[in-house]
Amino acid sequence: MNDFNIQKYINNERYIALVDCDSFFCSCERKLNPALKGKPVCVVTGERGCVVARSKEAKAMGIKMGEPVFMALRDYPKCIYVTANHYNYLKISKEVMSILQSLSPQVEVYSIDEAFLDVTKLMGVYKKNYFDFAKFVQDKILKEVDIPVSIGVSKSKTLAKIASYKAKTTKERVVLIGKRKIPKALKDTKVSDVWGIGRRLDVRCKTLGIFTALDFTNKDDFFIKANFGKNGLLTKYELLGNAINEVTNEYTPPKSIMDTQSFLVFTTELDYIKNELLVHIHMACLKLRYAECKCKKIGVILKRKDFLCKFLESKLEYATNFELDITDTAFSLLNLMYEKNVLYRSVGIVLEDICNEGDEQLDFFVDEKKIIKSENLGKAIDALEEKYGKNVVKLGFENKKAPNKQGFLTAPKGK
Repeated sequence: MNDFNIQKYINNERYIALVDCDSFFCSCERKLNPALKGKPVCVVTGERGCVVARSKEAKAMGIKMGEPVFMALRDYPKCIYVTANHYNYLKISKEVMSILQSLSPQVEVYSIDEAFLDVTKLMGVYKKNYFDFAKFVQDKILKEVDIPVSIGVSKSKTLAKIASYKAKTTKERVVLIGKRKIPKALKDTKVSDVWGIGRRLDVRCKTLGIFTALDFTNKDDFFIKANFGKNGLLTKYELLGNAINEVTNEYTPPKSIMDTQSFLVFTTELDYIKNELLVHIHMACLKLRYAECKCKKIGVILKRKDFLCKFLESKLEYATNFELDITDTAFSLLNLMYEKNVLYRSVGIVLEDICNEGDEQLDFFVDEKKIIKSENLGKAIDALEEKYGKNVVKLGFENKKAPNKQGFLTAPKGK
């Protein structure tokens, strides 16, 4: 895309769908516990954390994304608060993506709860128009996985994003923006809601007299390129209905993976901190294996009660996605940062320098048998957890202060 030719993509007739799981973490919790359906639910990062997902009922109550848990518990005691369980969310995401991949040969997994589909050639296969096909996909995911989704369909990824956003406010939760509907859709879309522009460039847009997506497309190419660069020009032509950014099955590994969470109680105990770090290492490695990737560098985050944060990182002997290959290095970094008699609030792991499995460069002196053994052990752990549940295999220390097994938080008494 570095030297793309805009003219090559003009009138590139495609139709692209964006499938977006509704309030995904909350929907997952409702799938696992149907008693939560129809009730206000928030998924939180822990008792000392913040709100990371809200059901529509919770949004209607006024709970904000990112709101500290202690404030939400105090101000909205009738809401149900559930501690995030990313292991379950990854499993359910995989079920959703598998259905999409069974329906279309061109599926681009964009995030844990979103995927693009090129549906241009599927209408003849399924004997449905674009809208009806989207409803078919929506119904199939709900029936087989019990996860509600909103779907936007249009002539480019950027327009599909806009359609998906609008779909969340409709009864059927499916919106099709065809060629004739594009001008009105652009007029009704704030420029800050455009994928690739967002709030980061919103202030600049407003100073230039650009308030809507239509205003953006009405500017000439020279103006757009001078003020927003090549990506701005790409966005303009995507908004005009040209599929410049095509759906691809090629997976781009994430730049980094982080897993961290506040402790249930402040602590000075090194063993407790190590045990929590092991939990985060396991979750991060699970995400790595799910993405079929490995990492070559790790970092450890250690945060004190007063929010002073320390971070150290180190390269690994070889690229890996197995917990025990990472643990010794992580513990060495933790030991360098840890201070006795200091209260700590959280610990976390960051996996960096990520590459696809099979793309890693092996050192001549690395024990290849050890690497294969690590890969097999990692897959064995995943298989056991798939069958028997999370944390059926425990590494390292016993957790001295186990969290609430149900993962529910309750409002203070008297509320």
